[in-house]
Amino acid sequence: MINQMKGSRSMEFENAPQIVSAASVVGPKEGEGPLGDCFDLVADEAEFGEDTWEKAESTMQKEALQMAIGKAHLEAWQIRYLYGGDLLAQIIATSFGGGTANADTPFFGLYGACSTCGESLTLAAMAVAGGYADYAAAVTSSHFGSAEKEFRFPLGYGNQRPLSATWTVTGSGAFVLSAGCRDASDSASDNDLKREEQDFIEGCIIVRGATPGRVVDMGVRDNMNMGACMAPAAADTIYQNLMDFNYQPEDYDRIITGDLGEIGQRILLDLMKEKGYDISKQTMDCGIEIYDKEKQDTHAGGSGCGCSAVVLAAMILPKLETGEWKRVLFVPTGALLSKVSFNEGQTVPGIAHAVMLESHTYETCSGAA
Repeated sequence: MINQMKGSRSMEFENAPQIVSAASVVGPKEGEGPLGDCFDLVADEAEFGEDTWEKAESTMQKEALQMAIGKAHLEAWQIRYLYGGDLLAQIIATSFGGGTANADTPFFGLYGACSTCGESLTLAAMAVAGGYADYAAAVTSSHFGSAEKEFRFPLGYGNQRPLSATWTVTGSGAFVLSAGCRDASDSASDNDLKREEQDFIEGCIIVRGATPGRVVDMGVRDNMNMGACMAPAAADTIYQNLMDFNYQPEDYDRIITGDLGEIGQRILLDLMKEKGYDISKQTMDCGIEIYDKEKQDTHAGGSGCGCSAVVLAAMILPKLETGEWKRVLFVPTGALLSKVSFNEGQTVPGIAHAVMLESHTYETCSGAA
């Protein structure tokens, strides 16, 4: 048996799986932001033709997942396992959305709050790298309307939001992973080729490894400052990844957090400096990238399960595919609260899952000099 453990918490895949396709579906506000032209589908209205926010979120997931499977030139039945989740109680957006995209596909429902994209990608990669699936998919979503209804105030209440608050992204991201580097334009009839017989492609994006996060609770109780709740968990996971792989921050082109926003990002940089690492040159945050806070009045930035997922699909993976970035540490962050725990006065723990993504060419994938 091949030992794929790395350090105390990480894993490094011997046969690294490829992210063969990705799709992003967003609402109109996200389409008006800096990345608007990069998304696969921008809806004209946030309801997506449905009569509830929750149904709208499920529709987003179905669209994103079906689009990702289509981009991979696969049929839905070829996805052996599906991993997904969302922010709502009992992850209903996923169980009624992506989880039912193909009734024959086994479904693993996940809750990692806004870190769910990293959690689902890690588990899907483990299944493929371990030989348990030729193809696995990961999907997640969030919706501003459904999240506000679940965790804060009904939209009709019109409450004011403090400057520390983030804006929940209306969006869904879906990803298909395969064993080995495969050209997504290959016909489905070629999908049964053994790994060593497959053609490798230039621009192949692989999941090299991952550092799963642990629950970190620093006693923060402000549910209007998610960045402060999640930043300690992000620092913990990034530090552990550097330790386990014996890396320096400059070994990554970018270290990209999920949705800390501006306040959380500043806290993260300070915490990492306390640990002896300056990551200011490499750090980006999906919540900062997705909106223009001045023009769109989004305060600290974006958040939600869909935030990191759609930015990964629309911006990060294309830069890896072209080789502009060679190695990225993708670190979605989550605040593990519920309306029950918060109303009972409990703190808001955080978690962050790190996924190591690399851009490979034909030569590096095939082992040529």
